[in-house]
Amino acid sequence: MSNNTEKTRYSDVELQEFKSIILEKLRVAKEELSSLTTSLSNSNANGTDDTAGTYKTLEDGSATLEKEQTNQLAARQKKFIDNLEAALVRIENKTYGICRETGKLIQKERLKAVPHTTLSIEAKNKQY
Repeated sequence: MSNNTEKTRYSDVELQEFKSIILEKLRVAKEELSSLTTSLSNSNANGTDDTAGTYKTLEDGSATLEKEQTNQLAARQKKFIDNLEAALVRIENKTYGICRETGKLIQKERLKAVPHTTLSIEAKNKQY
């Protein structure tokens, strides 16, 4: 095997490096999701029963908007967690870091920045 042969997958040592990055991102993401979920369940406790009707309507509208935004953030966070967990499965299968479009290795820098990606920059740019 010559030195200029292109790698087809990351080594087990490299995969373990990525796994530790992903596990840390997963830990932080789950904490943030927990915080968002807590915020959603507590938002009902801030009643405005003793205030004037007009103010209450404005307050309700603001609270509803805030709750919708928090729900969107929570949904986005759940999707991020799912993507990170899928990346862990690819590490176990030793298919992590291989572009699903080109079949080539995704650059390490890209994987460190976006560890759940399944596309190389080359493939990503073709989408636009």
